[in-house]
Amino acid sequence: MSTIDIGISQANRQEVADGLKVLLADSYTLYLQTHNFHWNVTGPQFRDLHLMFEEHYTELAVAVDDIAERIRTLGVVAPGTYAEFSSLSNISETSGVPSAAEMVSILTTSHETVVRTCREVLKASQEAADESTIALVSDRMRVHEKTAWMLRSLK
Repeated sequence: MSTIDIGISQANRQEVADGLKVLLADSYTLYLQTHNFHWNVTGPQFRDLHLMFEEHYTELAVAVDDIAERIRTLGVVAPGTYAEFSSLSNISETSGVPSAAEMVSILTTSHETVVRTCREVLKASQEAADESTIALVSDRMRVHEKTAWMLRSLK
């Protein structure tokens, strides 16, 4: 690949990309968690939660691609294996099948975790004057804050 000259130093690109790798891992782990809950939710709220979880994981599928492509744009290899995501993610996997109420609680916590990760990536992006990453991460943060609010409203 040719030299990258987009007005951001290699060191800053690497720092931002390292933060984006964590955001990618968190987002992919949340995608899997949400998809799992979509498949396995039961109870009186089944239909509403099943459809809502589908909306969420569909949105996340697009988001992980956007984040990975931003990492590549910065000239860094994007992680793409379960092992890499597991080692990078701040979100723990859920074992077993929780109740619908527990699923909502777990997803609320996971979305809030992604918001905190976004805030960390924003710091590095702002220091690097990386407006493209700032815009991407700000948009992601807004989605996760709103989703966490909606999930909290179900409790």
